[in-house]
Amino acid sequence: MTSTDGISARADRPQEALTLTRVRLGAGGPLGALRVEDGRITAVGEDVSGDGAAVLDLDGRTVLPGLWDAHVHLGQWASVRHRLDLAGPKSARAVAEAVRGHADGLPDSEVLVGYGFRDGLWSDVPHKDLLDVVSPARPVALVSGDLHAAWLNSAALALVGRGGHPTGLLREGDAFEAVSALPEVPVEVLDRWVAEACAAAAARGVTGVVDFHFADNIADWTRRTATRTPAVRVDATVYPRYLEAAVAAGLRTGDVLPGTGGLVRVGPLKLFTDGSLNTRTALCCDPYPGLEGTEEAYGIAETAYDDLVRLMRRAAEHGIEPAVHAIGDRANTVALDAFAEVGCRGRIEHAQLLTAADLPRFAALGVTAGVQPAHATDDRDVADRHWAGRTGRAFAYGDLLAAGARLEFGSDAPVSPLDPWLGIAAAVTRTDDERPAWHPEQRVPLDAALTASARGRAAIRVGDVADLVVVDVDPPKADAATLRAMPVHATLLGGRFTHGPGPGTS
Repeated sequence: MTSTDGISARADRPQEALTLTRVRLGAGGPLGALRVEDGRITAVGEDVSGDGAAVLDLDGRTVLPGLWDAHVHLGQWASVRHRLDLAGPKSARAVAEAVRGHADGLPDSEVLVGYGFRDGLWSDVPHKDLLDVVSPARPVALVSGDLHAAWLNSAALALVGRGGHPTGLLREGDAFEAVSALPEVPVEVLDRWVAEACAAAAARGVTGVVDFHFADNIADWTRRTATRTPAVRVDATVYPRYLEAAVAAGLRTGDVLPGTGGLVRVGPLKLFTDGSLNTRTALCCDPYPGLEGTEEAYGIAETAYDDLVRLMRRAAEHGIEPAVHAIGDRANTVALDAFAEVGCRGRIEHAQLLTAADLPRFAALGVTAGVQPAHATDDRDVADRHWAGRTGRAFAYGDLLAAGARLEFGSDAPVSPLDPWLGIAAAVTRTDDERPAWHPEQRVPLDAALTASARGRAAIRVGDVADLVVVDVDPPKADAATLRAMPVHATLLGGRFTHGPGPGTS
């Protein structure tokens, strides 16, 4: 069952005891059974019979701890599912032609919004003139695949108050501000799209997400759960502009938000040190090829170090853990230095390029590496060009694991699709096409990848919340293609089905 209405109705029912029989207990585990009561696992083994429990025969399928996506921009991902997909075109001119074809089917007054262009390997350059030719009157706003750039035509630039911009290609803060100034879909529409995206995530075995959407996530999720029950648990992040409100309300990371049925918690404070690889704004120790001698040859520092420390300390003093975006090697050193100075635990998001000296600091400082393995396969060619000679320490998940770091996997959706199996497969194989593994020394063992995709839950244990996923193929027996497209039979959230057949159905 994947419809939002069905989820809401099922969640409103009293919790029933449930026994899952003929099920493999964990990846490569033994066949057995497990019992769920009051939303928790109460028995695991060969005989877990009890009175009054509904029984579901799983015919030898494998049950795993429920999967999390530890880095999602959920509102953007929900919106992108309804936007022009620009992941395919390989040049600026090809994107412009895609815009031309899509614009013909839209109402005259609608802004054309596209997502997913990646210009890091293009031979031509995005420019407003290309879009003006194919759409002279309709505003066109295209967001890059890494979310760190926006390409607008003249009509869209005028709409967001930037009519004098020379190229129409905006980066970092300018891009974020321009996109946020575009007309928004009605709140009720976005909330419906988000609910649909959560249901789709549950169909891939997801039981929780950390929502890094650029918004007041506390307010948004309080509103959403007042009218419908989400298909996943949510950790709602806080951005700096909302930090003082969170402090005043006494909110701490991990607190359950009132009125959300226990499904939404306060997440971390999101901060930025740099930009991204594709936009060539990730802050690095070495210059980008072709940019030597320019002001931004090494990337961009988004937050001054003193400001970073001040915000981290303010949050940590009030129980809110920092989550610091850092992609370049210099940015990661800065972020780790700030954690050392403040003396708090927290997260570094992405950690894409690291120096050897920084690898052991994650474990030593108690900093979680929130990484997105699908980026390693998506960006291997861009990294080979712009981080030439350094890619042995790019997306270095194997080295992080060996250094004792805690890894949590996510997608950064919409940068990559919200599908944990794509990340698991990328971490294990380091390729997503016919090419050999890219830096195979950085591969992660399957059991470690599954654990990192379940926020540290490595096994089915008595006493755990019954957030579970049942898959048709035992992961150790799956080849790379099957692992990426893993067939998910059922997903349970606190013992309730959010996807798949319930008891008594085939």
